[in-house]
Amino acid sequence: MKGYRVIDSAILEELKKIVGSENVIYDDHEKIEPYSHDEVADLDYAHMPEVVVKPRTAEEISAIMKMANEEMIPVTPRGAGSGLSGGAVPAKGGILLSTERMNKVLEIDKNNLIAVLEPGVITNDFNNEVQKEGLFFAGYPMSLEMCFIGGNVAENAGGGRAIKYGVTGRYITGMEVVLPTGEICTFGGKRVKDVTGYNMCQLLTGSEGTLCIFTKIFVKLLPLPKAKIDMMVLFEDAQSAIDAVPLIMTQMRIIPTGIEFMDKVSLDTTCDFLKDKKRHEDAGAVLIIELDGNDADQVRQECLDIGDLCLDNGALDAFVAEGPADQEKIWKVRRHAAEAFKAISPEQSLEDIVVPVSSIPKLIPILEDISNKHNVIIPCYGHAGDGNMHATIVKKPEESMESWKKTLPAALTDLYIAVRELGGTISGEHGIGHKRKQFLPLVLGEAEIEVMKKIKQAMDPNNILNPGKIFDID
Repeated sequence: MKGYRVIDSAILEELKKIVGSENVIYDDHEKIEPYSHDEVADLDYAHMPEVVVKPRTAEEISAIMKMANEEMIPVTPRGAGSGLSGGAVPAKGGILLSTERMNKVLEIDKNNLIAVLEPGVITNDFNNEVQKEGLFFAGYPMSLEMCFIGGNVAENAGGGRAIKYGVTGRYITGMEVVLPTGEICTFGGKRVKDVTGYNMCQLLTGSEGTLCIFTKIFVKLLPLPKAKIDMMVLFEDAQSAIDAVPLIMTQMRIIPTGIEFMDKVSLDTTCDFLKDKKRHEDAGAVLIIELDGNDADQVRQECLDIGDLCLDNGALDAFVAEGPADQEKIWKVRRHAAEAFKAISPEQSLEDIVVPVSSIPKLIPILEDISNKHNVIIPCYGHAGDGNMHATIVKKPEESMESWKKTLPAALTDLYIAVRELGGTISGEHGIGHKRKQFLPLVLGEAEIEVMKKIKQAMDPNNILNPGKIFDID
């Protein structure tokens, strides 16, 4: 395949004609630099685009893609830049296409329980708007305060409620997209059932911006539950906490909205970061459990039953939070875990390994073995209820950077092989991007990867849309 064309004055003028000169950023390092990275801590994965463009319509994106495809210019679509795999980083330079101006909720159809919105809508703003109508978007991720819905769909983002409600893809019923060659297509819509041809919505959801650019998204809504209770359960050690997770669903036959796990290192580090006076100094781990439903008495009873089960299986104590203030105190600790570790140790690799729920108890001793073998810190927190754990490999302060650069790939390899052997895989919600693509063959065979490459080549024959992500095209 021939090389990509560098942005020159002719291309620059064409982009200005399409979106307006005020929506093109070129030759301004200070303004362009924020678009060169996402939330991945290691800046080795950052890369500067040659130009940033901010289209407003599908037609403008179509014109950009037609030109880029004809001129062999790489284009990287970007939402809020809150990703953790380098998926929105322009690895090959070229055009960074930001959807930040496409930020309208176009319709809230209460009769069909469907919303139609543009990709640049902040997920939290959208959820707040539909809640006014007694509805909610059940597939939102933990980073909802900053992420865009388009990025959520591109990564098929998950979050704390996935155990009961599933991830983003379950709620995407339709989409308008621009293909790499510039065509505007609409797949799906407001229909509950649709087997007319291939399920393109599910293919494109989670495709990490490599197959299309979203311009409209149809989102299924649910009635907002009338009751919600949160509880924090303290355990003596991590293994006891993890062992309790499958028991909640199998013995109690209760599916909580979410079950979040934090080990002692995560808990103590986050509380110190928040300057939070801890009620749980003696705890070696905690579970944060959320329950919801339409019958407040039933939800409360389920909470009490889960608390009794945990206490019967080694829990030290359980705190119940029914009001918004107490619920915020519980969830604030979990939400700030990643931020806390980034503040004290920027050299780290935030992972989102996922295993079958029944394999979760086997994971903790494996993490301890890898930590000892490679002399690294591996705090563990995450979505224990669906098997998706953020096992973060952190550099010890005394280790040199030269040593760390060698240690990290080896530790990641051991981690990924271990989760594969437990029936898991290397990413449950963050995606592959270019951060994890070298490790993809550890969990997918040659035939599986080749099928994905053929889909990519069929839809993007010149490999201009988000090249260098998931896998390389020769």
